[in-house]
Amino acid sequence: MQNNLHSFVILAFQESPYLEDCIKSVLNQTYRSQIVIATTTKNNYIADLAKKYRLQIIEGEHTTIGGDFDFAVHSANTPLVTVAHQDDIYEKKYSEEVVNIFQKYPKSSIIFTDYYEIRGIKKTFTNTNLKIKRALLLPMRIKNSLSTSFMKRLILRFGCTVCCPATTFVINNCPKTIFNSRFKCNCDWHAWEKLSKRKGAFTFIPEPLMGHRISKESTTTSIINQGIRTKEDYEMFCRFWPKPIAKLLTKIYQKSEKSNSLK
Repeated sequence: MQNNLHSFVILAFQESPYLEDCIKSVLNQTYRSQIVIATTTKNNYIADLAKKYRLQIIEGEHTTIGGDFDFAVHSANTPLVTVAHQDDIYEKKYSEEVVNIFQKYPKSSIIFTDYYEIRGIKKTFTNTNLKIKRALLLPMRIKNSLSTSFMKRLILRFGCTVCCPATTFVINNCPKTIFNSRFKCNCDWHAWEKLSKRKGAFTFIPEPLMGHRISKESTTTSIINQGIRTKEDYEMFCRFWPKPIAKLLTKIYQKSEKSNSLK
C-alpha cells in the first residue's frame, strides 16, 4: 500500500548511466513511497525513463549545487522527503525503517541511515572511511536521536558524518532553505551545521540501508581535483575549532582526497 508520509525525490542530472538502477530501487520498497523525478537539466534520456516507469518530472532552474538540492527537497508534498541521488541505490526496507523511526521521534529534523559504498559493481560495507564515520557517530549508536545543539555539533566536529543521500528531511522541522550556499563540495556539511543550531533532533538508523556510489565521474571528485574542497574544509573546521586546529585537520583531510573517501 502506498503511504502519504514519505517521498523519494530522484534528483536527476544530465544522463547518468545509473539512473535506472536508482529508480528501480526506490520502486522496490516494502513500504511504498511517493516518487517523483526533479531535474534542472531535462533531456530525452530522463524523460524516457520517467515515461517508462510512469513517474512525474518536476523541472527547475539551475542556480547552485545547494540550490538544486533545496529545489528537490521541496518538490514533494509529504512530511518526509528523501532526495535520492541518481547514482545511488536504496535497500528495499529504507522507507519502511525511516517511517517507523519518524513515528518514534517526530521532532526530528533529519533522519539518516548508515550506508555502504559502491565502486563499479562492488559493494563495500567496511573500509577505512566507513569505519571512521561510524566511530564518529558512536554517540548516535548509544542514543538514536540527539536533540541538543552540543551533541548534534559533536558528531560534525571532525567532518561530514551525515551521508546526504542517506538522509530524509522532516519538512515541518526544517527551514525552507537548507542547502543553498556558496559551498560547492561541502554544501551538505554546511547544511547539517546550520541545522545543528536549530530545534529538531538528528535521528540515526544504524543499518546500511542504501549504497552511495563513488566514481571518478562524480561531481565531488571533480571538485576535489580543482582544489575547492580543501578551502571549504578549512572554513567548515573553523566553525568548530580554533584556526590552528582547523588547519591541522584540513591537512589530514587532504591526504584522503585521492580516494574521494570522506564524501
